[in-house]
Amino acid sequence: MAKKEALVVQAKVKALIKKNKMNCASDVMGALTSVVEHHVSKAVARAKSNGRKTVRANDF
Repeated sequence: MAKKEALVVQAKVKALIKKNKMNCASDVMGALTSVVEHHVSKAVARAKSNGRKTVRANDF
């Protein structure tokens, strides 16, 4: 499977996980990217269904 382009800052995510005294597995960023893609797609669909071309915070 092709590696997806990260949509979040990896260093920031790892720092947040480390701050909580946990380790970050190598597959976390791919899974997080998939979660972000899913939620963005849903927000885009919601904006379109409301007749807008702008995604707003309340679409999430």
